[in-house]
Amino acid sequence: MQNARDVLTPDSLAMLQSIQVAGSFAAAARALGLVPSALTYRVRQIEDALDVLLYDRSSRQAKLTPAGAELLREGARLLSEIDAMANRVKRVATGWESQLTIAIDTVISKGTVMELVESFFSQSPPTRIRIREETLSGTFVALSAGLADLAIGVGADSANSPDIHSKPLGQMDFVYVVAPRHPLANAAEPLSDEIIQKHRAVAVADSIQRGSGVTFGLLTGQDVFTVPTMHAKMDAQLRGLGGGNLPLCMAGPYIETGRLVVKKTERGQRVADLHYAWRGGKTATQGRALQWWLQQLDSPTTRAALLEQHRSA
Repeated sequence: MQNARDVLTPDSLAMLQSIQVAGSFAAAARALGLVPSALTYRVRQIEDALDVLLYDRSSRQAKLTPAGAELLREGARLLSEIDAMANRVKRVATGWESQLTIAIDTVISKGTVMELVESFFSQSPPTRIRIREETLSGTFVALSAGLADLAIGVGADSANSPDIHSKPLGQMDFVYVVAPRHPLANAAEPLSDEIIQKHRAVAVADSIQRGSGVTFGLLTGQDVFTVPTMHAKMDAQLRGLGGGNLPLCMAGPYIETGRLVVKKTERGQRVADLHYAWRGGKTATQGRALQWWLQQLDSPTTRAALLEQHRSA
C-alpha cells in the first residue's frame, strides 16, 4: 500500500479541489478529462494511504467527511505555499535575499522602523523581514555573530571590525531624569555621585547572551532595577521606581508636561554616537534587500527620524 507521501502530491490535492468545485465525481471527471472510474480510483488510493474516508458514499453529491474537509483545507494551504515558494525562488534568483534580519537597538524609533518596513513591503519583494530587538552591545553582537544582516543603533566603538562596515547614524543626547515625587527631584544641583548612589537606578539590561555586557551611569553599591528595553526604563522612571539617564528625544514630551524632572549631575550630560552596520564590508556582494535598506539609511531625514521620532504613550 502506498504511504501518505506517495499519494498526497500537488496533483492529487488539486484534484480534490476540482471535485469540491464541480460538486460531484462525474462533473469533476469531465472537467479533468478523466473517466469517472479513474477519478474514483485515485480518491480511494488517498483514502487507503491515510486510512480514512474522505467522502460520504451514501450521498450522490461529493459530500466531504470531516476528515475530507480538513484535508481540503490543508491541501489548499499547501498548494498556496507551493505557488508562493515557486515565485519566491524565481525572484531570489534575481538577487533578492530569502530573509533579511535587522537588529534594532531599543533606543531606535519603532514607529520609523515600521514605516520603513511598510515601504519595503509595498514593492512586494520576495524577502522576508525579521526584526530583532536588542540593547547595548547585544545589538552589535547579533550582527557580528551572524544572527543579523543589518544592525541599527550600534555604538561607535563596537562598529570597528574588519568584517563589519558601518556608517554614522547620528548623536543621541541623554538627560538624567526622575519623577516629580522622587526624592532627587528637589535635591540641590548638580547631583553628586554620592547623592545619586543612595537612590535606586533603573538600568537597561544588555541583550548580549554571553558575558557581562556593558552598563552606563551605574555606581558601585547602588541599588539597581534592571529592565529589558529603553521604553521599559522610561516607564519605570515615570512611576518613580528609580532615576537614570534617558534619551532626550524619548523623555522630552514627559519633561514638557512635568511628568519627568531633568536634574543636572556632576558627571554632565551623556551623548552617544550611534552607527548602523552590516556584515561583509565594502567588497561583499550585497543582496537587493540589504541594498534597499542601506539606500534608505543614506537619507539624513531617515536617520534623524530613527533617532528622534519617538511617540509618547
